[in-house]
Amino acid sequence: MSVILLTNIGRLWTGTEMLTKAAILLKDDRIAWVGTAAELPQQVPGVVDDLTDVDEVVNIGGGLVTPGLIDAHCHPVYAGDRYAEVTMWAKGASRGDIFAAGGGVSTTVTITRGTDPWTLCNAVRERLRHWVLTGATTVEAKTGYHLTRDGELADVRLLRSLEEEPGMPRIHATFFPAHGVPPEFFGRPKEYVAAAASWLADAATAGADGVDIYCDNQQFTTEDAHMLLGVGRSVGLRTTLHACSRPRHGAVRMATELGCSSVDLLHETDDQDILALAGARIPVVACPTTSLRERRTPPVRTLLDHGVPVGLGTDHNPGQTGATSMPLVMALSISMFEMTVQEALTAATLGSAHALGLTDRGVLAPGCLADLVQWDADHEGAFGWSMGLQTLRVWQGGRTIR
Repeated sequence: MSVILLTNIGRLWTGTEMLTKAAILLKDDRIAWVGTAAELPQQVPGVVDDLTDVDEVVNIGGGLVTPGLIDAHCHPVYAGDRYAEVTMWAKGASRGDIFAAGGGVSTTVTITRGTDPWTLCNAVRERLRHWVLTGATTVEAKTGYHLTRDGELADVRLLRSLEEEPGMPRIHATFFPAHGVPPEFFGRPKEYVAAAASWLADAATAGADGVDIYCDNQQFTTEDAHMLLGVGRSVGLRTTLHACSRPRHGAVRMATELGCSSVDLLHETDDQDILALAGARIPVVACPTTSLRERRTPPVRTLLDHGVPVGLGTDHNPGQTGATSMPLVMALSISMFEMTVQEALTAATLGSAHALGLTDRGVLAPGCLADLVQWDADHEGAFGWSMGLQTLRVWQGGRTIR
């Protein structure tokens, strides 16, 4: 058993409130006590008989501490890059132009399929380290660049194996075969969705936590999504929807009727959809880097005002954004989405945890995982100013990993 006392915390965001002059007591991998230093008891039953007996005291020096951040939406399992596409869209090329030139998801699918498992694993491992270095202790990681049964299942196993390695974030693995229609199913999207649905039980066995589908008129319809997600739910997977179609075609309404775990990348919506989300208490995951790229901004301020839970994600993917910094995402959300600093903090911790169905993190409270971050700042306003606030120390399960 190890008991660690973090003291002299200038400002502590617990996930629900900001405390000043605070302290935290960790026992093994969990939070044992949290509060203001003035309230710190000399004895915590079942944890320590006398504070002088703790194994380690860490003086935070008046700095800022928060729960470990949670990225609720990203795509880190891929090989290669699509830098050439970036130069195309930067010159004004449309998505259709890029597809016509042979770009898009299919490019990454071809490269990933042709990459040996060892090389792919090394690439994903190096990628995931960046999240930890910038304060994200949990990452929702999607598959979706093999688009074959064996390839997608292997990606889930890869993520589960990497999670066990030192210095890696905790992983919420999302099975995402309906990211696009693979070339061997060209012109037959419904047949592909039916095939993908037949893989979901095996995905759950392999260690997947959830299933996702890209709901877009040009690829997969709301009917496709309803069928696939319904099967996923029946085998115990959480259900997520890429609701970023243009124009909208009922994706959000379907998600509320099905009771999806989250609705992500909600770029276009209306008042009825917002009311439906609010009534169902279904979280929305916003990704400001993608909003910048798409030049479409989700109505985050309106969602928050209606009580819709909001989480945040980097949407790291090879075609649009290489962002791996949740502090950058928070800063962009404050600027772009009219969020307050505390709303951005909530979204990047408790809100993202809610979207992923995680009740043991995103908040610093007794019994929760001891995942927390000391920042290179003494006030939370630095998140909105720095455009990528730096970490000083990262704890995961009570162990220092950064």
